[in-house]
Amino acid sequence: MKKLTFFILAAFVAFGNLAWAQPYHVVIKGGHVIDPKNNINGIMDVAILDGKIAKVAKNIDATGARQVVKAKGLYVTPGIIDIHTHVFFGTNMDQTYSNGPNALPPDGFTFRNGVTTIVDAGCSGWRDFEAFKKQTIDASQTRVLALLNIVGSGMRGGKFEQNIDDMDPKATAEMAQKYPDLVVGVKLAHFNGYDWTPTDRAVEAGKLANKPVMIDFGGSKPTLSIEELFLRRLRPGDIFTHCFGQLATREPILDVATNKVKPFVWEAQKKGVIFDVGYGGISFAFSQAIPALKSGFFPNTISTDIHTGSMNNAMKDMLNVMSKFMAMGMDLPSVIKASTWSPALAIKRPELGSLTEGSEADVAILDLQDGKFAVRDTGYFGFFDYTGHKIEGKQKLTCEMTIRKGRIVYDLNGIADPIVVRQRAQ
Repeated sequence: MKKLTFFILAAFVAFGNLAWAQPYHVVIKGGHVIDPKNNINGIMDVAILDGKIAKVAKNIDATGARQVVKAKGLYVTPGIIDIHTHVFFGTNMDQTYSNGPNALPPDGFTFRNGVTTIVDAGCSGWRDFEAFKKQTIDASQTRVLALLNIVGSGMRGGKFEQNIDDMDPKATAEMAQKYPDLVVGVKLAHFNGYDWTPTDRAVEAGKLANKPVMIDFGGSKPTLSIEELFLRRLRPGDIFTHCFGQLATREPILDVATNKVKPFVWEAQKKGVIFDVGYGGISFAFSQAIPALKSGFFPNTISTDIHTGSMNNAMKDMLNVMSKFMAMGMDLPSVIKASTWSPALAIKRPELGSLTEGSEADVAILDLQDGKFAVRDTGYFGFFDYTGHKIEGKQKLTCEMTIRKGRIVYDLNGIADPIVVRQRAQ
């Protein structure tokens, strides 16, 4: 009798342990995984438990999983990282991107594009960063990080962004150091004038805070020398955004007379200067990008510079920009790397941008559509820039699903089973 009792008790304990052992919360089955950090490029399953990547392998047993995602024929990648956005939205109508009408609420455009992490590129400065944190960063499901504007009052437009006296390296660095997990660098933007002082003060703030600097070179006539910027002013790891821009007030990286990338640009990239797309409204031109890519010069990071203007013009969104680079000759793994792992490294956040086991489960599931889905069955997709130049591409990325911290936050076509996880009563 004692033996029988012991056997029943042992079986009960074993069963209880099995009951308490949680199966995976989400298992993504049969997708083509591209994870540049871990050199994965093939058909794999991905398992998620407690908001973390639990396993990436072939044929993961999904028995008991809360949700199973059918990803056959789709691409599974780390959550996309967009390091140039403008999201300090607000109702101060005269403040443009700083608590003003030109910026966007993050969750409205991120998840439907597979984007799980964004960096606000200088909308706030040290004076108003904490308001931005409370209003946007803390209230968003999207992971929102920030580059602090060297101008203390941020991107308020007009005279405010031209105020050199408000470019305080010490105060900027102190705010960056106060929030080291949120502030990933310093931004210079929109200064107009033949003056190196704004650049130097931004770099000084970056040195004091031990953070990279992103340079939007504004405008100047005559133009400031980008050779001097790259080789004498910037440090390895600093970021030059709008790298394929062609405007009269900025020196371009490609010599328009010869259609060749200038020799010092190659030298700068080798030195460690990061070339970021920062597409924007008028800061990207095919006349720069196509010859550059044909010569083998590729951007380190792909980003949107998304705001209320650019999203409704040639730029549109992150996946549209990524698709443009595929149409210009970058292969899909390179585009994914420039949109996930490389941005994570650029902002010094190597815990992001991959599907490494144990990392936070930020995942994008993408569909690479071919030309048969194009408008009027033309067989191609049309991509254009702000000048009206148009190219044709045979493929275009769309987002089927986005997972943030292990939870499905966007499911375009209901590929999760079950679609909704019912919460148990406490």
